[in-house]
Amino acid sequence: MSTTTALSPEVLAKYQPVIGLEVHVQLLTETKAFCGCVNRYGGEPNTHVCPTCLGLPGALPVLNRRAVELAVLASKAIHCEIRETSIFSRKNYFYPDSPKGYQISQFDRPIAENGWIDVPDATGATKRIGITRLHLEEDAGKSVHDGFADSVSKTYIDLNRCGTPLAEIVSEPDIRTPDEAFEYLTRLKEILLYTGVSDCNMEEGSLRCDANVSVMLKGATKFGTKAEVKNVNSFRYIRAALEYEIERQIEVLESGGRVVQESRLWNNSEGRTYSMRSKEQAHDYRYFPEPDLPPLVVGEAWQREILTALPELPEARRLRMIAQYEINQQDAMTLTATRAFADRFEEAAKAAKSPKRVVSLITSELTGRLKAANLELDQSPVSLAGIVKAADLAESDELSSKMLKQLLDTCFAEGKDFGEVYERDKPQQISDAGAIEAMIDEVIAANPKQVAQYRGGKKTVAAFFVGNVMRLSKGQANPVLLNELVTRKLDALGSAE
Repeated sequence: MSTTTALSPEVLAKYQPVIGLEVHVQLLTETKAFCGCVNRYGGEPNTHVCPTCLGLPGALPVLNRRAVELAVLASKAIHCEIRETSIFSRKNYFYPDSPKGYQISQFDRPIAENGWIDVPDATGATKRIGITRLHLEEDAGKSVHDGFADSVSKTYIDLNRCGTPLAEIVSEPDIRTPDEAFEYLTRLKEILLYTGVSDCNMEEGSLRCDANVSVMLKGATKFGTKAEVKNVNSFRYIRAALEYEIERQIEVLESGGRVVQESRLWNNSEGRTYSMRSKEQAHDYRYFPEPDLPPLVVGEAWQREILTALPELPEARRLRMIAQYEINQQDAMTLTATRAFADRFEEAAKAAKSPKRVVSLITSELTGRLKAANLELDQSPVSLAGIVKAADLAESDELSSKMLKQLLDTCFAEGKDFGEVYERDKPQQISDAGAIEAMIDEVIAANPKQVAQYRGGKKTVAAFFVGNVMRLSKGQANPVLLNELVTRKLDALGSAE
């Protein structure tokens, strides 16, 4: 992060940041918000368009029913109140990527209001971030500023994105640190993915965020002048942009200056924001009701129908799984990283002898190997069915932990599932007491010095005998039975003195 001067911790501590976030989420519909054009990322420029997208005279919008259903799902998932009757408005502005000269949006009567998301704060406690509203609107096209021979002097326009259905989610100014902003966005994205309302692909623009940030002296009740930070394409960069902007504003105030209300662009390569548009240059959007669309009525019956598709949400699922599988918070976070994986895990766990052992193998054996191989859970060569098979074999004492680790290492080395490797290599755990005792006798006979140490009171030397017998058995001796027999035999030798 770069600032003009380094501010001391004492100066930073004088001020309280105030942050509010506006998140734009592209809804995962087959067609656009007000026409039948395909809603799909990419394609040849200006090919997913029609007279309605292009704002041609006589073209009339027709609201996408599925977009409304997804907006209701998202609203309920973030605890918003659904407004039974909402209104679409025209938000008027002139920009090359908006061919109509206005955007169909919702203004004073949005589809949902008064929601919240809980996030962890700096102390680990739960903090509730209010959500002012969720409203429906259409996306603009895209201005392409580079990639062409004459990009220095010309900007190109691709209207394929124009008319894509959006849900804009506006938070209350309840966020006080960049870390809280990061947590809020992370939880919001997780909820949106669980509900299936969007793919939230930030690289493709499916989820975009603008941050409003100001600073005030601690103890003050009036918020400072805010700046809006735009053009940020990852949560990590949003956190960095907020850190920079907070310090920039404090520096302005400490030097006797005045913070200007403006929009600023984040430059990631330089790690700083730049002024884009001042308050005096900001648009007067002149909202008025959209004359070509009637009020949107989402009655109780339709709401109930829509909400039958609302899944168990991530935080509720984590709390249930902690209780059901007797696992900790971190393990629950791993297992619920995506709805698809959580669903597959729970389906697999039903068939396992010990669901708790399945959890243990995933969190203790699988995730470490995935991290070392730079793979995600969904890319694992060992399927959940393979993990269940491994857990069942371990539960029935047919595999020792060492044998299990060796088999998993082979799976990752060869890119093969556990079942295939096990059936091919099929190591057998030795649980015959007589066979293990014979190996113990052999090791004891070969190591009189260690026997004498044990008889002299050094009980920890028993681990030496366990390790040697395990090597002799090629890792196949039942470890529980082995430990028990080694202790019994060595104690017998001691009592015979």
